[in-house]
Amino acid sequence: MRICVFGAGAIGGYMGVKLAEAGADVSLVARGPHLAAMKSNGLRLIEETGETTVTPIASNDPADLGVQDYIIVTLKAHSVPAVVPKMAPLIGPNTTIVSGVNGVPWWYFHGVGGVLEGTRLASVDPGDAQWTGFGPDKVLGCVVYPAAEVVEPGVIKHIEGNRFSLGEPDGSKSDRAVALSQALMSAGLKAPVRPKLRDEIWVKLWGNLSFNPISALTHATLDILCTDPGTRAVARGMMVEAQEIAEKLGVKFPIDVERRIDGGAAVGAHRTSMWQDLDQGRPMEIDALVKSVQELGALTKTATPTIDTVLALTQLRAKTAGLYHP
Repeated sequence: MRICVFGAGAIGGYMGVKLAEAGADVSLVARGPHLAAMKSNGLRLIEETGETTVTPIASNDPADLGVQDYIIVTLKAHSVPAVVPKMAPLIGPNTTIVSGVNGVPWWYFHGVGGVLEGTRLASVDPGDAQWTGFGPDKVLGCVVYPAAEVVEPGVIKHIEGNRFSLGEPDGSKSDRAVALSQALMSAGLKAPVRPKLRDEIWVKLWGNLSFNPISALTHATLDILCTDPGTRAVARGMMVEAQEIAEKLGVKFPIDVERRIDGGAAVGAHRTSMWQDLDQGRPMEIDALVKSVQELGALTKTATPTIDTVLALTQLRAKTAGLYHP
C-alpha cells in the first residue's frame, strides 16, 4: 500500500511520521524551508511520550513520487483547487483521494441521494476544480481531530488527539476504507470507519464556523470567547443557524449547542488557526469554514443573519490585511 500525504505541515507531518515509524510505504509532499529541513535532518515529531525522527521520502514535485494507492490531502481548503493539476502524477485508476480538509467538503452532496445529489459548492470548490479534476467517486472522507504545530522547519509538536474518522460519502463500509483504517491503526492512530461521517463533520464545523472568526476579530482565546456573555451569544447564534441548516440536510447532532461551547471553553487559552493565520500573514480559511455554511443556508432557504454579519466582518478584516482573495 502506497500512501502519499499531500501537505505535510503540522497534521500531515504528524500523520507521516507515525506511518513511517510503523513501516508504511509513505511519501510526503511539502515545500520551502520545511521540506529542506526534512531532507537535511529528517522529520522530527515531539510527543508527550518522547521524540521520533524519520527520514521520509519527500518532495515538492508529485511527479517524483509515482502513482499512489491513497493520497491523504491535509492542505487548507482554499489551497486545494489550485494544486489539483499538480496531483495528476500521483493518481491512477485505483487511487483513493482522502479528504482531510476542514470545513464543508467539496464532495458533500456526492452519495447523499435525493434532489441535492451532485450539487456543487462554489465556496469550497470554485470552478468545480476538484469535482472534475479528481471525480467524487475517488474520494474518501476524513474528519481530522489531532492538534499539532510546526515549531520550526522539520519539527512538529503534537498537542493532543490521534483520531482520524473515515467515511464513504454513501455511508458504506468499503474495502478501501477498512484497509486505510487498518494502516492508520497499525501506526498507533485511531481511525474508525463511520457510516454517518457528515454528522461528525458538522459537530467539528460548529466550532470552526464560530470560534475561528470570532477569535480572529477579537483576539480572544477559546476560554475567554466561550465564557464572555457577549461573544458566547454570538457563537451560540451562529451554531443555532448552522444546526437548522444541517438538520434540513438530514444531520443528527449528538450534543447540544451549550455543551459544544462548553467543550470549546474547556480547551483553555487556545489561539484558533484563523487567528494564527491572521497574525502570521497567511491566507485565512474563511470560505470553507464560514462562507460554505452561508451557501448551504441559501440552498436550504435558511436565514443566517448572525453568520452573515460575522462573515462580512471577517472578510473585511482579512481583506484589509491582504489575506483574503475570494
